[in-house]
Amino acid sequence: MSNREVYKDLKSVVNPEHSCLVVWDVQNALVNSIFNKTEFLTNLKNLISAARKSGVRIFYTMITPLPQGFESGYRLYSMMKRYGTAEPGKMRFMEPGTPEAEIAQEIKPEKDDIIIRKNTADIFIGTNFELMTRNSGIETIVLTGISTEIGVESSARSAGNRGYYPVVVKDCVSSSNREMHEMALKVLEAVSITASSSEITGSWR
Repeated sequence: MSNREVYKDLKSVVNPEHSCLVVWDVQNALVNSIFNKTEFLTNLKNLISAARKSGVRIFYTMITPLPQGFESGYRLYSMMKRYGTAEPGKMRFMEPGTPEAEIAQEIKPEKDDIIIRKNTADIFIGTNFELMTRNSGIETIVLTGISTEIGVESSARSAGNRGYYPVVVKDCVSSSNREMHEMALKVLEAVSITASSSEITGSWR
């Protein structure tokens, strides 16, 4: 019989001693396209502040494209479809150093926060995120950011498949497509743990 402790309530699941907060792709180009920008940034800013006060480690992700010639055909195809162009060489989405690629000023990282640059919609693929979280005893990944139906959902599923507790903060995720956002939240309620930012901050207090 296993002696592993199973966390059965939100306060235990998001205990700061074994939790981290992921701020997923809150970059200017995406922030400026979401349907609830003001509400989203306000909620997220408050949650980040609560995380810092509670000693929760914070990871920011940034979409960082691979150099020209090293991207997969499918990712080029999906980007072409998304942005309505037939010439992949003309796409410069989230090019490092451009204003669109910067993290929104309202929730900018601080000195002790970790920035993860990645080029897929899964925080575990092509990064050292799993290595860092395993090494530091993190069991719970609290997910926020943009977009709910793409990187947030993908990373939540991936976290659960790897044995982490995936927690999605319902009012700190968003999308440019409100319908897709709401559909994704319904799915996430079934495949992860979902909670409001006030429930999370209440648990951290």
